Order: sequence, then C-alpha cells, then structure tokens
Amino acid sequence: MSILNVYVTSENNSTELRLSKALTIDNLKVKLEPITGISPSFQQLQLYHNDTFVTSLEGHPEGTMLGAFPIENYWRINVIDTNPSRVKGRFNDVSLVEKYELPDEEYEKRTDTVLAFKKRNNLGRFNDAASDSSSASAQNRAYEEAAKNIKLGDRCEVNIGGEMKRRGTVKFIGPTEFQTGLWVGVHYDEPLGKNDGSVQGVRYFTCPPNHGSFVRPDKVQTGDFPEEDLFSDEDM
Repeated sequence: MSILNVYVTSENNSTELRLSKALTIDNLKVKLEPITGISPSFQQLQLYHNDTFVTSLEGHPEGTMLGAFPIENYWRINVIDTNPSRVKGRFNDVSLVEKYELPDEEYEKRTDTVLAFKKRNNLGRFNDAASDSSSASAQNRAYEEAAKNIKLGDRCEVNIGGEMKRRGTVKFIGPTEFQTGLWVGVHYDEPLGKNDGSVQGVRYFTCPPNHGSFVRPDKVQTGDFPEEDLFSDEDM
C-alpha cells in the first residue's frame, strides 16, 4: 500500500493523516508544522505501534522516504519539540492568554449571542410556560387533594362560577386524554351537560346525550343531594 492512514501526536494535539510512503522525512516535517506548531528544525519523530516504540525516524540520509521504515496502517508518529527555549504548554495553557470580558450591558445589546437566541425562541428563563410550571404543579396538587374526597357513585353538586348549580352522580375520576390533570366525570340529573360521557372519541363513562360533563375536582361537592324537581315551583 502506497498510502497510509497514520495517527500523529504531539504535546498539543492528536490527529489522523493520509501519508504517502514516497514522502520524504524532511517533507513530512514541513507537512507537520502547521498541525503541531513545531518548526521542522526542532521536530524529532518517533514511530509507534499502538503504545510500543518501534524506531526513530531521525539520523537517516537526506531524501529518506517514509516507506523506508517498517510503518503500517494506523501506526503512530509522535512529534517531540526539541526547542530548548520553548515554553512548556504555551499552546494549551489558557492562563497565559489575556482575556477580554464584554460588559453585561453590551452583551445584552448584541443580536448574535446565546442570550439573544434564547430571547427570540422563548427558552430558559424567557419561557413563560417554564416560569408558570411551579404554579401549574401547585394547582395539580390542589386537584389531587380535592379528588381524595370524591368517590365513584357519590351524589354531587357542581358549582361552576357564575352558573347555576347542577346536581348529578360521579361516574369518573382520573386523568383524561383531552387535557392534563385530574377530572371528574358527572352524569347530570338533567340535560345540562355537553356530552354522553365520551370526549374526542374516547369513552370515560356512559350516560344519555347532553347529560355528561367533565369538571375539575375543586368544583365538585359531594353529599346528600337528591334529584331536584325542576317544575316544583311552578303554578299548577
């Protein structure tokens, strides 16, 4: 094989290269300079098979090709920097780099930042739904507490603010597919409801048309609520 896939490692990085066996060692060092940041004159090349040292690529006549060494596919060439005046870790020690910090007020004005992206897409603390999640959880807990006092078959009175109180029998208690949280399904005594115990094709209980309704547990009061005669107050 004239072309090899070779791993190249140095103090600062690791990469994979495709190298020709016809490439001379001198030209190889020139090729490695932009990758390792080490000048060719200060490069010392070592050949490894996995973690086992095989041979040095130094001390050979000018024009010696890579193929002159027992190198195989996916072997590793390690590059050592022999520059005596080099500063160890100068490429990866961020403490040596002077940092610029953008003032908060300037950062908030920019439109190409993560903050601006979150604002545009209502993410994180800019998501109203997320800020409302705690209140929604509290409301769900209130529904669960109210539902503890309700049993299937209980007679009840439903009081939805501003509307006439409606009496009926509890036929369902639990979560539904049409909306999250707990719901109570009530079979009204009179046709004052909106369904027959089913919503959007899902049946939760059975009752005559317009006698069924689903309300939140906190709107339901159970007790001794006999059926009312709607015509009891009319003149005979």
